[in-house]
Amino acid sequence: MRKYLILFCMLLLPLNIYAYSNRVAVGGETIGIEVHSKGVYVVGFYAVNNKYIGKDAGFRIGDRIIRINDQDIIDVNSLNNIVDSNTDYVFTIMRNDEEVKLKMNLSREGHAYKTGLYVKDQINGIGTLSYIDPETKIYGSLGHEILESASYSKFDISGGSIYKAIVSSIKKSINGLAGEKNADFDINDNFGEVNRNEINGIFGKYSGDFSTKDVLEVARPSEIHKGEAKIRTVIQLDKVEEFSINILSIDENNLTKNILFEITDDKLLSKTGGIVQGMSGSPIIQDNKIIGVVNYVIVDDTKKGYGIFITTMLKEGDKILS
Repeated sequence: MRKYLILFCMLLLPLNIYAYSNRVAVGGETIGIEVHSKGVYVVGFYAVNNKYIGKDAGFRIGDRIIRINDQDIIDVNSLNNIVDSNTDYVFTIMRNDEEVKLKMNLSREGHAYKTGLYVKDQINGIGTLSYIDPETKIYGSLGHEILESASYSKFDISGGSIYKAIVSSIKKSINGLAGEKNADFDINDNFGEVNRNEINGIFGKYSGDFSTKDVLEVARPSEIHKGEAKIRTVIQLDKVEEFSINILSIDENNLTKNILFEITDDKLLSKTGGIVQGMSGSPIIQDNKIIGVVNYVIVDDTKKGYGIFITTMLKEGDKILS
């Protein structure tokens, strides 16, 4: 909450929109993530009768199909159920946050009518749980948005879920190439929903048990300092461990890259070579307070990375309550 707000404004506005908890349950475990799109994303093109009819109609990679004629498109199945003749179709798409209408006459190939579009309606991946607010049960993870890989644009979601995951192996990072965690997760072991996908993380309601987690005080950005700190993450199966890092600098003006750090823990470096994909969301702890969340690796020097302030994530997560 901005300290200079005058009293009557504070009284008239819902406090939970602006305030966040000063103590949170700290995560660190690997989670499986599944999110579903609003509509259907165009991720590529294929030839139909030797013509690229989708590209010729004006579609671009990253377009999100939300309607065909007057029927809403929810997922790939709903699209397939509509395009079953050579009728002229009017596709309503979202492109750069604007609605665009494109006309296309489908081509028949074999026994089916084809659009010439490769499409998808969901993304699966892994990350690290960052925190859970004990009062609201809102959680945050990743510290950055989920991107659609073909267009490298933010994936607009209709919802999703998080799951318990077990790390099966790790491909080590080397300078110039970030490695990755490999993990298995069971969609029947769901312990949360995904409600928001934003530049500073994914957020939702947590439905699992977190009674055994440490509850730590939240540090303000002004309390963070250079020097020793810890990150919590998993490098084997589902065991959360703490590893040493050194904070090199703090930037309060950047939106998401606030804490520059390097890994100093020999055990973590020998196992991962530095920061790897799937480590996004790992909590950063200093002076027994949660200060931030790992969100980016510096590819040219994979021992180094960035973290986002935990307060930034908490403010975003609390928007679910508004």
